[in-house]
Amino acid sequence: MTPSPARPQRPTLPELRAVVQPDSVLGRATAEHWTGTLYMRRISVHLTWLLVRTPITANGVTWLMIIAGGLAGPALLLPGLWGPIVAVLLTQLQMLLDCCDGEVARWRDTMSPRGIFLDQIGHYVAEGSIGLFLGVSAGFLIGPPFDWRFAFLGALLTAGIWFNKSLNMMVTLARTNSGLDRLPDQEGLREIPGRSFLARLRRLSRFVPFHRIFHSIELTLVSLVVAVVAAFAPAVWPGYVAVLAVGIWVVSAGHFVAIWKSPRLATG
Repeated sequence: MTPSPARPQRPTLPELRAVVQPDSVLGRATAEHWTGTLYMRRISVHLTWLLVRTPITANGVTWLMIIAGGLAGPALLLPGLWGPIVAVLLTQLQMLLDCCDGEVARWRDTMSPRGIFLDQIGHYVAEGSIGLFLGVSAGFLIGPPFDWRFAFLGALLTAGIWFNKSLNMMVTLARTNSGLDRLPDQEGLREIPGRSFLARLRRLSRFVPFHRIFHSIELTLVSLVVAVVAAFAPAVWPGYVAVLAVGIWVVSAGHFVAIWKSPRLATG
């Protein structure tokens, strides 16, 4: 795809930033990851500045994002601390490319359902891959022979991550099939009204966001910290995987209740 006729083939950085990083993107309450706000958007615009000078499409950038995220899981099988370190670097690259694909699409005016579809696949592949290979890595650590019980825990973790992520998609599907408008990007819509125990627990999660550990960036960063500890106490690693495999289903149950009690499924 070529840029819009109204836009230059080789934009300056200010020209590019004005189009690809509007306030409507940088100010999103729920869709913008904390790394984007903190530092990733400051880096991504420079890479996008290079990408729009090449023939690569926005979907092509998304495919690179999918590959980077998908490799983060197998990287955990590298020996010693190299596995978690490489996994952290790959998820950082995944997030950078995740910023850039949308920026390239906005500059070239090529936003499409296919791009959004691919973007979602990228996140599911990355987080599922990390969950699975955390279990596989623990299985190799317990062995030889390879302990398949931890491969099962990795699969259980992956299933939980995917289920938890899909709950938000289910909300969108439920609202669409009920003829309701798309929810605005407002944090307040995720709150449980009232002063019940569940409402207070939901508000507490904003200050102790344990549920965020299951995103690719956080999962690899925490895994790197645990790997440093496990270098001196190897039993910590399989215990960590077991806690994650149970914890994701606790988080998923809480996520389900939060959705059910929040205004997101209200018809009026």
